[in-house]
Amino acid sequence: MLQTLLAFVGAAAVVALVPGPSTAIIVRQSVTEGRRAGVAAMLGNECGVVLWGLAAALGLSALLLASTIAYDAMRIAGAVFLLTLGARALWRSRRPAAVAFDEPPSRTGSAWRAFRVGLLTNVANPKAGVFAVSFLPQFVPAGASVLPVLVALSLVWALIDAVWYLTLIWLAGRAGRALGRPSVRRRLEQVSGVVLVGLGLRLAAESR
Repeated sequence: MLQTLLAFVGAAAVVALVPGPSTAIIVRQSVTEGRRAGVAAMLGNECGVVLWGLAAALGLSALLLASTIAYDAMRIAGAVFLLTLGARALWRSRRPAAVAFDEPPSRTGSAWRAFRVGLLTNVANPKAGVFAVSFLPQFVPAGASVLPVLVALSLVWALIDAVWYLTLIWLAGRAGRALGRPSVRRRLEQVSGVVLVGLGLRLAAESR
């Protein structure tokens, strides 16, 4: 069991390093709205990781492998979500700096919004579900009870993810303070908007 856990930790660490929509969202929130929003987005994303792990444990995410319609529906929904976020970032970058970046909304509202964005970014990505159902079961030891082991592995996976993202949040938070001028933040909005739109288009165009 210990060898299996160590192998899983190593594999999950490599997976966490691969950039994707969640990385883009968490870094964007950290740079443009501060570390608090970045942490909130990260927590939302990790809730999504745990939900996909539970879905894999219950066999629900296997539906994405079995049903092309279900997979495509989630893929299109995820693409629309990313495109919407990207379009909003690009629109914000067109507004006057004083309007767009003067004072952020209340911390509670901003954190809750960032949490939802992080959660939806993960949950609306069908590739995360397919990955969970194909990745996690490989590390269930022979003879072990599948459900509790998969739940435990999903929690470990979320924890490893969180450690990596917290590092990015800290770095992005420092960059956010150094690049706090309104003109620079407008440029950051433009870059993040283009990245999100690109990720959305790629998700829309991809097959399994």
